[in-house]
Amino acid sequence: MSRKLLKSTFTVGGMTTVSRVFGLIRDVVIARLFGAGAEVDAFIVAFRIPNFLRRLFAEGGFSQAFVPVLAEYKEQRDETAVKALVDQTSATLGLVLFLVTLVGVIAAPLLIMVFASGFDEAKHVMASDMLRITFPYILFISLTAFAASILNTYKQFAIPAFTPVLLNLSLIGCAIWLAPMMDIPITALAWGVLIAGIAQLLFQFPFLFRLKLFPRPGFNKDKEGVTRILKLMLPTLFAVSIVQINLLVDTIFASFLVDGSISWLYYSDRMVEFPLGVFGIALATVLLPNLSSEHAKKATGKFSDTLDWALRWVFLIAIPAAVALAVLAVPILATLFQYDEFTPYATVMSGKSLLAYTLGLPAFILIKIFAAGFFSRQDTKTPVKVGAIAMVANIGLNFLLVGVFAHAGLALATSLSACLQALLLFLLLKKEAVYKPVSGWIKFFLQIVIAAAAMAFLIFYFIDAPDQWFAWGLIQRAWNLSLWIVAGLLCYFGVLWLTGLRWQNMTAQQ
Repeated sequence: MSRKLLKSTFTVGGMTTVSRVFGLIRDVVIARLFGAGAEVDAFIVAFRIPNFLRRLFAEGGFSQAFVPVLAEYKEQRDETAVKALVDQTSATLGLVLFLVTLVGVIAAPLLIMVFASGFDEAKHVMASDMLRITFPYILFISLTAFAASILNTYKQFAIPAFTPVLLNLSLIGCAIWLAPMMDIPITALAWGVLIAGIAQLLFQFPFLFRLKLFPRPGFNKDKEGVTRILKLMLPTLFAVSIVQINLLVDTIFASFLVDGSISWLYYSDRMVEFPLGVFGIALATVLLPNLSSEHAKKATGKFSDTLDWALRWVFLIAIPAAVALAVLAVPILATLFQYDEFTPYATVMSGKSLLAYTLGLPAFILIKIFAAGFFSRQDTKTPVKVGAIAMVANIGLNFLLVGVFAHAGLALATSLSACLQALLLFLLLKKEAVYKPVSGWIKFFLQIVIAAAAMAFLIFYFIDAPDQWFAWGLIQRAWNLSLWIVAGLLCYFGVLWLTGLRWQNMTAQQ
């Protein structure tokens, strides 16, 4: 089973890597053409609000509630029942999303006032106008996530993982070709978001037809199943979106800081999102339907072993990723973004918040895995309680840290609250005896810590100073960054091998 899960994770991770690479290209283009100032701040807020709702309705609450129920139907009922559930769910979800979209477009100025209270009048108007364009994205992308949930449940992970590439291509194209034709060039990015939402939904259709599960919306097909999904979804909406809620809270605080603060947080967050998406979300995506199936079969031992296997991979990948991002923060940001409108000052400021975010990277991934352990068993109340504690902690930490560290304090607050959330979820899984760690964890963890420390020492003490990176051009920056990434990987995995960790230890059957 672990080899199959690993293969599926690599499939999703590979497709997600393609998407994240195009995402980096997208951010490079935006940074180069628009920099990190008031206009980009306004666009980020206009995009972050529907993007937050996407994770709330789509990848967050809805998927986490829908997949376990669909997996149960798939295991225990016939194809007719599965199709009825899909049809009824599509009708209910579509109606809710349409109403939310309508309200969002009408109330755009009010939403900007709430989520970017510190904006002056010019930034408020600009953000409101762009939000009216971007808000319908929530309708199309949530229906896309609905289709992706069906495909993932049937172990077809590649297409949903590849789909976000279309968003990045749309934004790149609009930034390069549409922006020069518009009175306010940054508005082209808002249109790019809307175009991408439509394209991503249409892209799913052929694959649903192939499964014979293309939705034909109807309100009288399986009310019982949809009622179960809604009961699971309401608390799940909050539970899985704590990190995103915290990011929105950070945006509110950052809107009162100097121009560029929201942009600095955005670019540093994008660096953390790369390993989180390529590995963390990929692993959680594969894990949820598998854990849901094992729960439906009442295979409690296999459930725990699968969770243990996933956690080992989290620590193997997340810790060195966090360390590498921390010690290479300025070189990475300079290499990717510091051209034309993006200044060395913006690189340094983004580097400060990136350093703070790296402290929470392992926790961000662990939350995804632990949440799957609860949601696969259709337990949504526990993550809600833990999430509420984490959100309150984040707000309190924001007040404590923003005055000392400015925008970096907001990133640090998010990381610390994520660590608290991950710890509480872990303790509750153990308390409920859902997860029983397999032996060997102490040795395994020490091996990772020693290897990551060796990698950090190598890079930190021998890499060139930031001023040198600022003086280099693109080719020299990219060449040196590539060399240090390769050196870090060789050091990390070399030390792991010397301490006795082998590939078969990570892929052995549970």
